[in-house]
Order: sequence, then structure tokens, then C-alpha cells
Amino acid sequence: MDRPFADLTGKCALVTGAGQGIGRAIALELARGGARVVCNDINPDTVYETVDLIRQAGGVALPSMADVADARAVRRMVAEAIAALGGLDVLVNNAGIEPKVSILEMSEEVWDRTLAVNLKAVFLTCQAVGRAMRERGGGAIINISSIAGVYNPLPNAAHYCASKAGVYGFTKECAREFAAYNIRVNCVCPGVIVTPMTEESRRTPEIMARWMQEIPMRRLGMPEEVARVVRFLASDEASYITGQAYFVDGGKAMH
Repeated sequence: MDRPFADLTGKCALVTGAGQGIGRAIALELARGGARVVCNDINPDTVYETVDLIRQAGGVALPSMADVADARAVRRMVAEAIAALGGLDVLVNNAGIEPKVSILEMSEEVWDRTLAVNLKAVFLTCQAVGRAMRERGGGAIINISSIAGVYNPLPNAAHYCASKAGVYGFTKECAREFAAYNIRVNCVCPGVIVTPMTEESRRTPEIMARWMQEIPMRRLGMPEEVARVVRFLASDEASYITGQAYFVDGGKAMH
């Protein structure tokens, strides 16, 4: 009998920012595909909720509360994940923040923290997990960028846009370098997704009206729709795909 499409049975995965929104949906989807998942988030309450949801569905999940912007914490997280699971086959860099503030009013601290969580962390985890995957003989890395970093900048979010543009560019060069080790690196660029991060904007009629005009499909995306693309890229079905950006945005960034 053929294996299910995008089957992840036997694979070990690490998902950052797995406590809510897109990250939680990704962790659940990878577990649904058969992967054992280490769920990372800086908030212990939300990460334990994700772990419990996976376990209740019959999957295997472990919590990790590391700050992914801290190099020492990342190295410890990766070492503990490998020790617990026996290795890592999949890394999903999803952790991100988006404090709203204009360029003229933005503090250096807000800029630095946003770039640290959204971009520096991607470098740190890719480096640590990439070294382990090189020894393991390969793997798949999926970085979560955004259409805001490529085509559609957001108001009062220059720091967020810059960080996500960095993820987009870093992914491509990471894919070029890691290809020699059979490690595939791709990124997913979500559009407007129904998550806690977009909740405030979704309550504003003017913003919602503009989005409905800008999105050809005339609706917002769901976290599960992003997660299914990540599951595909993590699977052997995507064995000849690397250095690519997948837009999950209802056509908003169409060009």
C-alpha cells in the first residue's frame, strides 16, 4: 500500500514559535503527518497547550521554552531536542514578533529585538540544526517569511518588514550552501492569516475593507493553510525543491 501523501512517519521536527497561531498549526500538522515534534515557544503556557493538543491526538510532542534570539539557549535547545528524539530531520523557523510603531518613533531596542527574534534567530537555529543535519546526512528547513518582506510592506512595521525580507534572502543563500549536505531550505510567505498577531487589525472595519479589496480570493487565510504547505516542504514529496519561496496569501502579492 502506498504511503499517505506528505508522510512524515519516522521524522523528527523542531518548530519555533509553536505556542499559537501559525506555529501551533504547523506543529499539529507535522504531528498529524507522523513526525515527532519539539514545540518551542518563550511562553510556557501556550507551548504546553500545543504539546497537549498533539498528545491528545495520539502524537508525540515535547516542549522547549528557549529564547531563540539567544545563541546559548538555541544550542541548548537543539542539543536537548536531538538527545530526546535521536536526531532532527525537519526545522521550521516560525517564531516572530511585530510590535507596531512608526520609523520616526521607533526605539533602537524595539528595532534590535524584532531583528533578533525574526532574523537572527533564523541564522542561529539554521546553523545549529544544519550542523546536526550535515552529520545525519540531510534534512529539510522551512523558514517562515511574509509577503510583507517581499511585496507588501506594512504601515508602522518597517522593522518587521526588514526582518522578513532578511529571512527571504537568507533562505536562498542558506539553500545554496546547504545543498552540498542534502539539506533543503525553503521559505513560506504568508499573507493575512487569522492569528493573534492580526487580531487587532481584523477588528478595524477600514483595514478589513482594504484587505478584501487587495486579496483576489476575498477572504483571509487560516493557519492550517500555511501549515499544509510546510508539511509538504518537510516531506520527501518535495525532495527536489530548495531555495524557493511559497506565497500563501490568496493572491495578495500577485505580480
